[in-house]
Amino acid sequence: MEGQGEEQHPKSRIVKVDSLESWDFYVGQATTQGCPIVVHFTAAWCMPSVAMNPFLEELASSYPDVLFLTLDVDEVKEVATKLEIKAMPTFWVMRNGAPFDKLVGANPEEIRKRIDSFVQSIRVNAAA
Repeated sequence: MEGQGEEQHPKSRIVKVDSLESWDFYVGQATTQGCPIVVHFTAAWCMPSVAMNPFLEELASSYPDVLFLTLDVDEVKEVATKLEIKAMPTFWVMRNGAPFDKLVGANPEEIRKRIDSFVQSIRVNAAA
């Protein structure tokens, strides 16, 4: 049969936020479940933002217990304006529905370091 045995492309682990309602839904759901969130504020015209996408996919696979969101600031202006996102890419690490850490700029190693340290601190707190 066609399609069987062929290598499947893994589904993206990054959830695209496409409206204020979906932002509220995902953040609300993750907060209720005690799930940390990493948000990538991006724009299609911003090459550094676009260049970060494969790196974020890799990070999302490394941290299955973290919700990764991506939000195009031109598509979901209400959220970007409300959160005062001024530059792309901007990355937020959120805990309990509130920003915990923020990083502006395409700096993969710094992002990895901050997310890793954040996730470790959550795991230590959860084990205590």
